[in-house]
Amino acid sequence: MSTIETIYNAVLDGNAPAAKAGVEAALNEGLSADQILKDGLIGAMAEVGRLFEENEYFVPEMLVAARAMQGGLTLLKPHLAEAGTTSIGKVVIGTVKGDLHDIGKNLVGMMLEGAGFEIVDLGTDVSPEKFVKAVIEHQPNVIAMSALLTTTMPSMKGTIAALEEAGVRDKVKVMIGGAPVTDSFAKQIGADGYSPDASSATRLAKSLVG
Repeated sequence: MSTIETIYNAVLDGNAPAAKAGVEAALNEGLSADQILKDGLIGAMAEVGRLFEENEYFVPEMLVAARAMQGGLTLLKPHLAEAGTTSIGKVVIGTVKGDLHDIGKNLVGMMLEGAGFEIVDLGTDVSPEKFVKAVIEHQPNVIAMSALLTTTMPSMKGTIAALEEAGVRDKVKVMIGGAPVTDSFAKQIGADGYSPDASSATRLAKSLVG
């Protein structure tokens, strides 16, 4: 089995130590960071997404796979920066004001990172002003907002209004998600897209930057 296959399988199995060891071995073999990223880590996360959509993987499996991928990615990042590897886009992500839930947000962030996006994670309880500040500072392609409570969903609308007020709404795509969020709500508040889960969030983000 090649080192790339070892990394790929370690991520699929959610085996973080094996994923890290595989990345180290691949770097020692002289494989490029870009190849390790694309064929090993991104390739595995794409397969994780497919398995999730076919109900062969569930959120726990997805979460451990994403953590294993992140472990490998942490080792790769300095090499990717050195090689000047560009990300496919930048996403500012956060759970909206008043909401402290972060498991879904974290999973979406890890899946997006696993797909080759650069992630700026603002955490939880993020005010509209903080999202606006992050757009001005980081100039992302996409904002990804999460809400797990119906009571905090209006903050998504408030954030879009704040982006408009600051004159930066047309500079960024807005995607939303979370248990109570729906596609019709996304359309109602003027978001660019809605995603029901972490796997489809990756596809949505790619289509928004594409």
